[in-house]
Amino acid sequence: MRQIFIDTETTGLEPRLGHRIIEIAAVEMLSRRLTGRRFHRYLNPDREIDEGALQVHGLTVEFLQDKPKFRDVIPELLEFLEGAELIMHNASFDVAFLDHEFGLAELQPLSEYCHSVTDTLKMAKELHPGKRNNLDVLCERYAVDNSRRTLHGALLDAELLAEVYLAMTRGQDSLLMELEAPSALEIAANLRDLQLTVLTASGEELEAHAQQLELIEHESKGKCLWKRLESDANRDQLVTQ
Repeated sequence: MRQIFIDTETTGLEPRLGHRIIEIAAVEMLSRRLTGRRFHRYLNPDREIDEGALQVHGLTVEFLQDKPKFRDVIPELLEFLEGAELIMHNASFDVAFLDHEFGLAELQPLSEYCHSVTDTLKMAKELHPGKRNNLDVLCERYAVDNSRRTLHGALLDAELLAEVYLAMTRGQDSLLMELEAPSALEIAANLRDLQLTVLTASGEELEAHAQQLELIEHESKGKCLWKRLESDANRDQLVTQ
């Protein structure tokens, strides 16, 4: 299944108070490898940005003034997300904002357009109870390089989250392989059903084989294993007759 890592930046903390998404990024992963496909847009929120939010991401109203509205990028966004597992850190925050934006566009909630939503903050709390589990802390804990993260940015944070997720779930691949591996009895049963084709050597091939064995016997000074096995087999055959 496709996995999409998503992050957003917003004008504030509460969509119920009219705050909007001003940056959204999503990166695609298949079979635990980033594919290089990504969706990234800055957005004009048509409103002021809270000072606290500005200090977090540094995105100003002036910078966003000529950017598209969220409504304008929805078709392309949904095409990118369709049917995938969406992975977010503190998913309730991003989902609330996305549902708010979809509602303003008279669309269904996010859950109608994706397979499922996974919250890496919830995963981290289960793995590390009682500890801080924000993205910076997880990068440090799992040796993920976040030196470029001087301010929050949706694209960089989505990429960092993908690396953290891989580190958090590293043991699951081997466990899955063990669970799915066939037993020895299953392998033996499958082998019994095989129809093997036996190809016999031609006279020329047998003669070439004998000449090669003689050469090996000469070079090894009588230590050719094949010659000894051939001699033992002939002796056993004489005994049984």
